[in-house]
Amino acid sequence: MTVTTIIQSRRFPEPVAALRLIKPITWFPPMWAYVCGVISSGVAPSAHLGLVILGVILAGPVVCGMSQAANDWCDRHVDAINEPDRPIPSGRIPGKWGLWIALAMSALSLLVGWQLGPWGFGATVIGVLAAWAYSAEPVRLKRSGWWGPGLVGLSYESLPWFTGAAVLSAGAPGWPIVIVALLYGIGAHGIMTLNDFKALEGDRQMGVNSLPVTLGPERAAKVACTVMTIPQAGVILLLAHWALPYHAAAVMALVLVQLWAMTVLFKDPKGKAPWYNGTGVLLYVSGMMVTAFALRSMGSGL
Repeated sequence: MTVTTIIQSRRFPEPVAALRLIKPITWFPPMWAYVCGVISSGVAPSAHLGLVILGVILAGPVVCGMSQAANDWCDRHVDAINEPDRPIPSGRIPGKWGLWIALAMSALSLLVGWQLGPWGFGATVIGVLAAWAYSAEPVRLKRSGWWGPGLVGLSYESLPWFTGAAVLSAGAPGWPIVIVALLYGIGAHGIMTLNDFKALEGDRQMGVNSLPVTLGPERAAKVACTVMTIPQAGVILLLAHWALPYHAAAVMALVLVQLWAMTVLFKDPKGKAPWYNGTGVLLYVSGMMVTAFALRSMGSGL
C-alpha cells in the first residue's frame, strides 16, 4: 500500500495525531532562545510580561509547530520509509490535512507576530519563509547537509534570541547580543546534523544529502561536534574579553563536559546520537543561558 493510498483512508485528522504533527518536543530550543534574548536585553521581563509570554508561545507552539507540520507534509514519502507510524504516512492525518494545517499555522504565525511590533513581525516573516524554504520544493534546502542544518540552527537559536532582545528593547540589540546569538545559531548546525541520524536510511533512498548520508556516520559525528564546539569557544573568548571571567569559566566547564560526551558519541555515532541529543545538547543550551545572564550584567552599554 502506497503512502498516497494510506493518507486517503480517513476524512478528518485524529486530534492526538494533529498534536504529534506539530511535535511539542521540538518547541523547547526556540522558546529557550527567545528567553535568552529577553534576559540578555537587560530589560526587566516583569515590566513586559505579556510580550515575553506571547513571544515564547510564538517561537514554540506557533512558528516551530508550523515548521514541523510543513516539514512532515513535504517529507511524507521519506517518512513512509523512515517512520511509517508518523501522523501523515500512517493515515491519521488524511488527504491534504497536513498541508492545510501548515498553511493555517503560517497565517497564525504572522497574526501573532504582528502583535509583537515591527521587530517581532519582521522576525516572524523570516521564520515562516525559512520553514518553507527548508522543506518545500523547489528550494528544499533540507536536501543539503550544509545549508539545511545551517538554516534550522539559525532559525531555532539566532533568530528567536535576536527577536527576544529586540522586542524587549523596542529596537535593534547591541552587537554583543547579535554576535553571541549568531555564534550559538551556527553551533546548532551540529545539533541538527546529529538529529539527521535517525532518518539515515530514508534520506539515502530519497536523495536527501544529509551529512550522515554523504560523509557516513563517523565523519558526520566528528563534523557535527566540531561545528558545535568552535562557536562555543568563540563565546568563551568573547566573555573573557568583555571582563566576564566567571561566566566564561562556567561556559568552559559546560564545554568540557560536552567534550567528554562527544567521546562517548564517537564510539557508536548512529546508536549514541539520540543519547547525545539528550545530554550534550542540554549542556549546550545551559551555556546559552549563562551567556545571556553575562550579557545582561554588561548593562545598557550593549
